[in-house]
Amino acid sequence: MRRKLAAAGVPAGQVSATGPGGRISRADADRAVAGRGLPGASSIDFAGAREKVEPLTRIRRAIADSMMRSLQTTAQLTAAVEADVTSIMHLREQHKDAFRAANGVGLSPLAMISRVVVDVLRRHPALNASIDTTAGTVTYHDYVNLGIAVDTERGLLVPNIKDAQSLDVAGVARAIGDLASRTRERKVTPDDISGGTFTITNTGSRGTLFDTPILNPPEVAILATCAIEKRPVVVEDDLGESVAIRWMTYLCLTYDHRMVDGADAARFLSEVKDQLATVDLSSEVAGA
Repeated sequence: MRRKLAAAGVPAGQVSATGPGGRISRADADRAVAGRGLPGASSIDFAGAREKVEPLTRIRRAIADSMMRSLQTTAQLTAAVEADVTSIMHLREQHKDAFRAANGVGLSPLAMISRVVVDVLRRHPALNASIDTTAGTVTYHDYVNLGIAVDTERGLLVPNIKDAQSLDVAGVARAIGDLASRTRERKVTPDDISGGTFTITNTGSRGTLFDTPILNPPEVAILATCAIEKRPVVVEDDLGESVAIRWMTYLCLTYDHRMVDGADAARFLSEVKDQLATVDLSSEVAGA
């Protein structure tokens, strides 16, 4: 299966595995190769015509209006850092089977990254806020309702995990799995969609190396987690510098410059990067 994925240029770590013990089945590989895992991948029956005109769906029109409104009413910039996630990838490899057996969901890099992001976010309140320039006010949130962008056949929807700051890795993983399934099955409620304070969009699950996500107002920041790949990088230890193979990714933060300064964004990204390289989540993963 892995050979087939490699030949098609599909990273095995980005395939939803449904086989026994969390392994990639033939059906998983076929589905990933056919559509690179996109649940919205579809074909158009042109019936011999050169073009086909269809009305926009209600959700696609809402998404289009929301994205344009976001760009027209906020001052958006994107900053990025390259992060070493070797530690969490090794942790995932060691515990993914036991974690799935204990929790009923996979141990995704997204769950661990989200756990770290939420922890760091509490120390950067300007990024977990809502701004109202008409009223001349800013609302800081002492909680994190973490929006998770979900790719569906109807379009991109962003339900959120309420009080994500109270969850460990297992809790975040279960919440992401629950929201993703209910969103794709059209079972989310208005409460699931409203009230977000910060969003993560995992474009890397589809192989994207870099992204400039659009804000989800009234939130003032959104983080894109990009593809995780093995790369040769220069590392430094007590013996000096050397080249090593590490799991690396780009973290891309779009922020509203009306509320967040470039230095604020840089400090937040730097802390997330440092935490991902050094944090020890083993007790939350192994004990789940």
